[in-house]
Amino acid sequence: MPYVHIRVTDEGVTREQKQQLIEQTTQMLERVLNKPPSSTFVVIEEVNTDNWGVAGQTVTALRQREKKG
Repeated sequence: MPYVHIRVTDEGVTREQKQQLIEQTTQMLERVLNKPPSSTFVVIEEVNTDNWGVAGQTVTALRQREKKG
């Protein structure tokens, strides 16, 4: 029973994009590992950019610098 946990920042991922992630992840596990879709779980977690750090900074701070630069 595969369980896949996908974490992304909460920056406008659409319902359609999430559906694609779920469908294509399920298809990949079926194709590669021969796992049945009925027993495959995919969870998408959206994380606030204040709670996601890269290179010692929050993604919020990095995005603000990108807008200025």
